[in-house]
Amino acid sequence: MASSPRHSTHPTSPSSSVATAPTLLRLNYPDFCAFAPLRPTTRAHSRAPALLPDPEEQQDAGACRVGHGPSPSAAALRVGIVGFGNFGQFIAGGIQRQGHAVLATSRSDYSGYCACRGIRFFATAEALCEAGPDVLLICSSILSTEAVVRAIPFHALRPDTLIADVLSVKQFPRNLLLEILPPRFGIVCTHPMFGPESGKHGWSGLPFVYDKVRVAQEGDQAVKCEQFLSIFEREGCRMVEMSCEEHDRYAAGSQFITHTIGRILSQLNLKSTPINTKGYETLLQLTENTISDSFDLYYGLFMYNVNATEQIDNLDRAFDKVKQMLYGRLHNVLRKQIVERVPIP
Repeated sequence: MASSPRHSTHPTSPSSSVATAPTLLRLNYPDFCAFAPLRPTTRAHSRAPALLPDPEEQQDAGACRVGHGPSPSAAALRVGIVGFGNFGQFIAGGIQRQGHAVLATSRSDYSGYCACRGIRFFATAEALCEAGPDVLLICSSILSTEAVVRAIPFHALRPDTLIADVLSVKQFPRNLLLEILPPRFGIVCTHPMFGPESGKHGWSGLPFVYDKVRVAQEGDQAVKCEQFLSIFEREGCRMVEMSCEEHDRYAAGSQFITHTIGRILSQLNLKSTPINTKGYETLLQLTENTISDSFDLYYGLFMYNVNATEQIDNLDRAFDKVKQMLYGRLHNVLRKQIVERVPIP
């Protein structure tokens, strides 16, 4: 795993060897990144050579752009987004605010949405790749990622293209990309620890986890990687460089547990009452936030994180222990009353 000396404050964990790919959130997550080394907020001192503006992009951008930040500049990155649903559109907003160009493709037709926002929409992934993006960002759901990635015609991309993802799990996409991608492509695995709801008022202070799995130490690929990460840095994110293994271990104990508790509470059909406490209001909000995400997302957090099963078992044992504490005390009280004939106070 390559790391830039300008931004790395500690040696990052080495990437795992190529693994065989498996065949098979918008919440305010706990801040488990607080104790991880942070990416310094120094600005990059070098930028990619100036590129000539794309006439087609300029024509698209001029149609309906109102209040969506600056148009892509001459030195802008061209970020191709594969999977342009709610989260892809949300990330595209930040990319555009930093003056970079967005290219998009998706199973659904978002051409009208894109036309009014200065985004070039492509009907197929092949057409997007042939347009020559500097960064190809995978924004598919966890469950569809393998099929989406295997369908991308990587041969149509430039050899110095950087491939990135924003999945809520990290070891799975890392191993998948290492298996599929030729060595010439750079790989950076990322996870914005926020979404359209928690980030709707800005990204300042919100954690952004990243792992430079395979990035050249110098050259165009290294510059593109720094430019890409600087999008989130300049949006105010708290940049946390962390290995994919570390991310999945911490996320299982925070993000997955949060979703699990919310799903359990949703089965109780909790309702607001005239005497809600602050704690109960928090539980109602957690339940609402959790069920607003698809069950596929929750299942993906479970299926594609090797640490999730352990957390389910831990939760099960913790609930049993609490029940034993309650019933144990009740048993002692009844025994004193029945056997020892001691009145209950």
